[in-house]
Amino acid sequence: MKALSELRIALASDHAGYALKQDVIAYLTDQGATTHDFGCYSTNSCDYPDFAHPMAAAVEKGEYDFGITICSTGNGICMTANKHQGIRAALCWDNDLARLARQHNNANVLGLPANFISREKAIELVQIFFSTDFEGGRHERRINKIPL
Repeated sequence: MKALSELRIALASDHAGYALKQDVIAYLTDQGATTHDFGCYSTNSCDYPDFAHPMAAAVEKGEYDFGITICSTGNGICMTANKHQGIRAALCWDNDLARLARQHNNANVLGLPANFISREKAIELVQIFFSTDFEGGRHERRINKIPL
């Protein structure tokens, strides 16, 4: 796995995830990662698909190495990102989920539930996700069966 300072990371949130996204961007920037915020840009009510689709498309095209999605539960924005064939967005609120999302599922988007984790937990999940390699092997066969 590349160091955070070598990664290009795209982020998207809705209003409920805005504050946590700002914290995550600050952490990633401090670590030297290149980030791009696809929105939203405030706590005003908005629709997460408006930001998740452009972010997912950019990751899918290879413009960014990974993505991070954040909404209140993390579910809706992950579901939206996963509509893109080249995206494997994993909703994570626990260290093992973040590690296994990378190791077994080769997830390329980390989904965070803003209303259910602290800022500290979010940063911990980001650290785990971006420091874990895909194991390949038997998992590669399964990953290859995901796209339609």
